[in-house]
Order: sequence, then C-alpha cells, then structure tokens
Amino acid sequence: MIADALFSPFADFEFMRRALAGCLALALGATPVGVFLLLRRMSLMGDAMAHAILPGAALGYLAFGLSLGAMTVGGIIAGIVVALAAGLVARSSILKEDASLAAFYLLSIATGVMIVSLRGRNLDLLHVLFGSVLALDDASLLLISTITTATLVALALLYRPLVLECFDAAFLRGVSAASPIAHYGFLVLVVLNLVAGFHALGTLMAVGIMILPSAAARLWVKRLPAMLGLAVLIAFASGIGGLLASFHADVPAGPAIILVTGIVYVISLILAPGGMLGARLDRRPHLES
Repeated sequence: MIADALFSPFADFEFMRRALAGCLALALGATPVGVFLLLRRMSLMGDAMAHAILPGAALGYLAFGLSLGAMTVGGIIAGIVVALAAGLVARSSILKEDASLAAFYLLSIATGVMIVSLRGRNLDLLHVLFGSVLALDDASLLLISTITTATLVALALLYRPLVLECFDAAFLRGVSAASPIAHYGFLVLVVLNLVAGFHALGTLMAVGIMILPSAAARLWVKRLPAMLGLAVLIAFASGIGGLLASFHADVPAGPAIILVTGIVYVISLILAPGGMLGARLDRRPHLES
C-alpha cells in the first residue's frame, strides 16, 4: 500500500516522471549555487534576482506568448541587467548594493506583473509567477538540464576562487586576477539557475530550491563538500515529497515542493547540531580542576 503510493505515480504517469527529472536537474544545478549564495551572505540578493528576471520573461511573453526561448532569453537579459545596474548604483552613489537591489526588485516585479496583465489572463499570470513543474515538456527539460550541466562545469572550474571569495574576498582580490571572473561568473550562474527554476517553480519560488536546502544543510555539517552533497540530497528528496503531496492531495506542485523543503529546514533548525535545540544538547561541560 505504502509502496504503491510512493512509486505508482512515477511509474504510471509520464508527467510525474518529467517533473521528477526536472527536480533532479534543479537539485544538481541550482542548489549548489544556493550554498555559495548562503556562504557569501547573499541569500536575499538571490530573492531579489529571482524577481528581477520577471520583466524580461514578461516581455518575451508579451511578444511571443508562452514561448520557452523568448521568456528564457528575456529573463536572462533582465537578470544580468539588474545585477549590473545594482552594482553600478552601489559604486556611484551612497546607496549600498542591498538597497539598490531592493529598489530594482520592487520595480521589476511591479513592471513584470503589469506587462503580463496587459495581454494575458489570470491563468497566464499564475503560470509566470508560480511555474508549472507538472507541465515540463522536452524543450523545458533540455533547457534545465543544459543549464545544470553548464553550472556544474563552471563550479568545478571556479571552485577554489569561489571558496576563497566566500571567506576572504579581499585576500582573493590581492593575490589573484580571478577575483572578478569568479564574482561576475557567479552572478551569471545565479541568473541562469533562477531562469531554470522559473520555468518549473515560477519567479516567486525559484529561489526557494536554492536557499532552503542550503540553509538546512548548513545546520547539519560544517565542511563545504559535505554541505554541497547534503543540500542536493535535501533538495531532491523535497522535490519527490512535494510531487507526491501534490499528486495525492491535489495541491499545486511548486508550492508543495517548497513547503516540504521548508519543513526539512524547520526540523533542521530545531534538531541539527547547528540549530536551536541541537546546539544546546551538544554543549560539553567545562573541565573543572
């Protein structure tokens, strides 16, 4: 009975298998990027960037309808433009980068929703905002898989400078010419994976599959390789749990996936060695003379 409930949805329905493949690709590509976002203390920047891709995707939708290529290219261009514009404002005014990102984030989401509303219906707006992981086709899976492959190759090439920049960016700038390559290359990876997540989970939740598994893994382990592996495992397991919850309870798949990931995070926050209760239980008594 339990085995049928767990395996029969994926064995009997092709759309569930496609959604599962999409979740695996996002877990392998977007979640490691989320780990580096977390370590660089840029989690909220990821959320701002997720909303920054909305106007570009909406313009692609306005011009070509629900076209995968047009919305992808538009989202990538919009995300990169907002990232560069926020950096320019931070360097040429008294505003910090977080304030400029927040301003562009608010402008982006308002502009994107307005553009979609000009032509579309409420159903189209929901598709853009919340994604359609259960409706992934071959083209969408190929796009997400391509971005995941490119991300894994880039992370392998930039691994050492990215690690150094996470913990001592000034030192990396002083000893290596790879600092700007690592910084801007990482921003491009963030935008690419947010676009990949946008097609499955929508602009409002794409960052969830990046940050929540990373935060949960950070509470359990300290070493970076173990953190990357555990975050990917949590993301994929949450994808499976969310898809099953969506299938059996007839609820939207994207929010279900993010809610399952959030439940794992809350449990980790309470019980993990780096969490609230786990940290108290792990305290060792001081030696007394």
